[in-house]
Amino acid sequence: MVLLGTKGGPPVSADRAGISSAVVVDGATYLVDAGRAAVTQYTSAGLAWADLRAAFVTHLHTDHIADLFQVFLLGGFQAPAQGDSLPGPVPVYGPGPAGGLPPVFGGGQAPTTNPDDPTPGLVGFFDRSSEAFAYSTNVFMRDSLIRETRALADVHEIQMPQVGADHQHTAPTMDPFVVMEDDRVRVSAVLVPHGPVFPAFAYRFDTDHGSVTFSGDTTYSSNLVRLARRSDLLVHEAINVRGWSGPPAVVEHLLEGHVEVQRVGSIAQGAEVERLILSHVGDMAEPRRLDPRKWHRWAQQGYDGRVSVGNDLEVFRVR
Repeated sequence: MVLLGTKGGPPVSADRAGISSAVVVDGATYLVDAGRAAVTQYTSAGLAWADLRAAFVTHLHTDHIADLFQVFLLGGFQAPAQGDSLPGPVPVYGPGPAGGLPPVFGGGQAPTTNPDDPTPGLVGFFDRSSEAFAYSTNVFMRDSLIRETRALADVHEIQMPQVGADHQHTAPTMDPFVVMEDDRVRVSAVLVPHGPVFPAFAYRFDTDHGSVTFSGDTTYSSNLVRLARRSDLLVHEAINVRGWSGPPAVVEHLLEGHVEVQRVGSIAQGAEVERLILSHVGDMAEPRRLDPRKWHRWAQQGYDGRVSVGNDLEVFRVR
């Protein structure tokens, strides 16, 4: 498992790339989210575009999809015979349309982008991204004989079990369900509570070599604990708000969508995972300098297993 980028949230950081991870199983690569600089990090990690089997999106916040279309626009630019490139249409799994927008935090009103379709899902994201790059793609298809970018993404909006979930009830109690299975991996998912965002998924990868669970963005979730049960690796998001002088209402709002680093160890303990890895990290009290020793100590609280505060391009092996 490779941490391509470990930064939490949209603001740009010089020391951490946007959130993205890869699971590599016997030479096949599976991408989880594609935040800022994911395409560069993918190449820096020594991963080949020709080996990309599938991509999975936890939710449609900008910091998780900033480079998603670029995976296909740039990672699939060359013809396979000319160099490393996507071999053909790559399956992409992720959220469908939310179906509604939340109220404005703190009251009042906010503008609405694209009011005719304000909550597009993954298909809409790819279709409109393709339209935005139409001129470049059309010229390159004629001048350099590239493939049509949109055709390289085989988009699957995840169909959820009937558990009463919608944009007002974002993560009701549920059992994991299988999203995708091939000869290397079985991928399961659950809904997790990430503030007003819907749908937001956590994913588990089961292989012959072991298992890896990605929390996605979430506050405490019994669904996640159920999904992660006895995983070899749990890659979990974390935030620190202690020592931050932000308004209490904002702190409360943040913790409706994220887990404090001081609590994440108890989640790993409850799920009985072998190892806890922190990614999508953000320290509100020290935004320019995350102290890994302090974070390690905090995350270890309530957990008997191994803890790692993840860094960009760090590699973890399962068994």
